[in-house]
Amino acid sequence: MQLSIARNDLALYVRKQFENLFPDGADLGDLPKFVDLALGRIDHCFSRVRLKGFFVNGEARFSHWHSDQYAIFLYYLANSAFRERPGHPIADKAYALNKALHALDAFYEVEMPDVFAVQHPVGTVLGRASYSDYFICYHNCTVGANLDNDYPSFGRGIVMYGGSRVIGKTAVGNNSFVSTGAIVMDGGVLAADSILHGIYPNARRSPTSRNVVRDIFGART
Repeated sequence: MQLSIARNDLALYVRKQFENLFPDGADLGDLPKFVDLALGRIDHCFSRVRLKGFFVNGEARFSHWHSDQYAIFLYYLANSAFRERPGHPIADKAYALNKALHALDAFYEVEMPDVFAVQHPVGTVLGRASYSDYFICYHNCTVGANLDNDYPSFGRGIVMYGGSRVIGKTAVGNNSFVSTGAIVMDGGVLAADSILHGIYPNARRSPTSRNVVRDIFGART
């Protein structure tokens, strides 16, 4: 994988950000290990993403200056720390840093898929849904629960365009697009190959012949 900064330097870079924003003296000794785990997941993810700058000359490419990539890295860092050592302060710090830098709320207990992407995700909240590979969201998106604490599930290959919301007991089928500004709540089981549009309770589904994995991610279907 191509890196814009050496692994050890990246760990020092993150450490300085933590110490600047959260100067509480918490133990950060495990940070290099968690950075390595996050980079391994970045390599797997970006190798399957053909968005501009994610895969260059046959290799995954990660740049700490690319804010969308750095947002994904911070999620993987927080989640990796949580997986390895639940309650570790690095998980909380990486999660909070992601909100501070990118206004992206992707909590470390939420299990994002092995292959996903964000594009200028300012104001986006990704709740405790069930996600599948080839999920991508844009700015001001919300995935959340209804009043009964039911969360959505997403099939393989999902796009959430800016301002869209998927809430509650909603199962979005494979290869579906949630249109800009759409609000889908307690939508039940929605068929694959769909475009979801409109606003609850009048949200609707239309069929699509486009392919998320091929057309958005640029990967083989």
